[in-house]
Amino acid sequence: MKAHFRMMAAYNAWANGRLYDAVDRLPEADYRADLGAFFKSVHGTLNHLMVGDILWLARFRGQPNPPLHLDQILHDDRAGLRAARAALDAEIAAFIDTLTEADIQATFTYTMITRPDAVTEPIAPALTHFFNHQTHHRGQAHALLTRLTGAAPALDLIYYLREAA
Repeated sequence: MKAHFRMMAAYNAWANGRLYDAVDRLPEADYRADLGAFFKSVHGTLNHLMVGDILWLARFRGQPNPPLHLDQILHDDRAGLRAARAALDAEIAAFIDTLTEADIQATFTYTMITRPDAVTEPIAPALTHFFNHQTHHRGQAHALLTRLTGAAPALDLIYYLREAA
């Protein structure tokens, strides 16, 4: 399982890099436009991805939830957001490297931010959710890019695997 999650961490960084390359070409007004997405804009969606990743990493590490809300803007400028994204992607990969197979098969307990319930669940499916959540919202950003520009980069896992081979 660890090899699978290492692959997903590497894929995550690759896909984010491709997405940010495309986003960097957007005019500022398009980047910030409320396009009716759940987090409104490309900017809001990319910030939500950061929030989600920060929350899940804290949970996996047994730390309390950081004081964040799901639509929080962590970085208002694109350059700062991109730099923080790259650093977080490296942190995700480093975290996965620290896990043993026994860690991956264990359970963990955390508190949700939407209600004060403590949840105990297996780590492996939660890690799968963690990476799937990123893919889900990258897909939303991809759709917004397509709407704005008529094109967006291929972000499929299989393209990453071909490129990485």
